[in-house]
Amino acid sequence: MGRQWLHAKRAIVNLKKGQAVQKLVKEITVAAKLGGADPEGNARLFAAVEKARKASVTRDVIQRAINKGAGVGGDSASLEHVVYEGYAPHKVPVIVEVMTDNHNRSSADLRALFRRGVMGGAGSNKFLFDHCGIVEAHHPDPAADREAAAIEAGANEFEELDHARNDDIPEGATGVRLLTDRTAVHAAATWLKQHGWTVVTAELGYIAKTYPELDDTQRGEVGEFLQEIEDHDDVQRVWAAVR
Repeated sequence: MGRQWLHAKRAIVNLKKGQAVQKLVKEITVAAKLGGADPEGNARLFAAVEKARKASVTRDVIQRAINKGAGVGGDSASLEHVVYEGYAPHKVPVIVEVMTDNHNRSSADLRALFRRGVMGGAGSNKFLFDHCGIVEAHHPDPAADREAAAIEAGANEFEELDHARNDDIPEGATGVRLLTDRTAVHAAATWLKQHGWTVVTAELGYIAKTYPELDDTQRGEVGEFLQEIEDHDDVQRVWAAVR
């Protein structure tokens, strides 16, 4: 007696790990479907494969996901990309990207989740975000020049990343997030790889133009709402106007 909580905690952790791996595998499939099966010519796929390897996803699972996305071997992906818009508690705009093989199921689930938000609800809010390319990378040299890299890679903007803000950035490394034109993601990621940077993210995304002022309690309520959305199996990305 008294150990049940520990077993329950381990079960939750294992479930979270399983969900994370499932999302990584789905991301590989989608990246291969959208950009082809060659990671060297598909920046999004390259980044997805690297994340999967870091999470100890086996080579066979990765290759099957690539083949499925690329339609190799007669097993083509039937995933549909759907974007939902709404609001988290305290009128925080949210965009949710879903990859699903059952649009009706996902739509019903997401609508139910948004209704549970204090200020949740449907409504167009894309005008509150910039739809752009996002490339995140790190360099082993702590003195690497982020601004110079951003200029050479053709980015429009850049910001500093470190291990404390992003688990994909090793401690002590120089981390950077580049914002590019939507058509320039692959070129920026390729330049970084060719100049000693390790690319961990290369994708299209939504960056909020402004951020509502929130106190700690409100931020916690928004965080709980967003986590519930992100935990849904079909959800691939959650973009929110919260820092």
